[in-house]
Amino acid sequence: MSEYLRLNRAQWDERAPAHAASPGYNLARFAGDPQYLSDVVRFDRPRLGDVRGLRTVHLQCHIGTDTLSLYRLGARVTGLDFSPASLAEARALAERTGAEVDFVESDVYKALDVLEPGAFDLVYTGVGALCWLPDVRRWAAVVSGLLRPGGRLFIREGHPMLWSIDETRGDGVLAVHFPYFEQTDPLVWTDASTYVETEARFEHNTTHQWNHGLGEIVTALLDAGLELTMLQEHDSCPWDPLPGFTVGDEEGEYRLAERPGRLPLTYTLQARKRSH
Repeated sequence: MSEYLRLNRAQWDERAPAHAASPGYNLARFAGDPQYLSDVVRFDRPRLGDVRGLRTVHLQCHIGTDTLSLYRLGARVTGLDFSPASLAEARALAERTGAEVDFVESDVYKALDVLEPGAFDLVYTGVGALCWLPDVRRWAAVVSGLLRPGGRLFIREGHPMLWSIDETRGDGVLAVHFPYFEQTDPLVWTDASTYVETEARFEHNTTHQWNHGLGEIVTALLDAGLELTMLQEHDSCPWDPLPGFTVGDEEGEYRLAERPGRLPLTYTLQARKRSH
């Protein structure tokens, strides 16, 4: 196993139980309300359209809340993740809610070794996924390989401009500091926290991450045989990305408190695999 996979998987394995127990993921609401959907899926439901009956794979599914939400919208869903601890939480959630969802353990780049190539109507990827992958072109090739002709990719993701911002200067300035474009070498982070409320303490705190420019992502998909059908940039995201600079709304989305039009925080992209 490569160093980046080893470090990143250890980090996700350790944090998965804390995420499942946190109010942010709200697993109790999923269990108590069979109509409940994750904030991420609910935000994009008008863009997602009718997924009833679609054979769907959710790449980098983590603890399965978005996966379950797609199932509740009628999709036939398989979730894939490289973290066994995350998948344990996802399977427990599916069992708790009576959802018929399959979960498969695999690195994204090896998805075609464990899933049927060309068999899926929809490949779905949620927020905070691509930054863990060193090569967006390899990812695009996997997406294309999973889709049947005419099948589509749906992704909402953190905007590469957001990932390039350093908000820690202490002078109230949001500075473009980190690479916007994909680099060979990773950004190495050591952070003992996580993005949900928890009192848990963690030992596996070093991760490797990469940014990918929006043009790089689109070009990779085009070169892999997909056609772009939607690209919308949003001034909001479903977690607090820049504490002290943002405010939340009633839908669980966060925006810059001052002049939110300055910075795109997320985007939604759809692409369809060409039939020839």
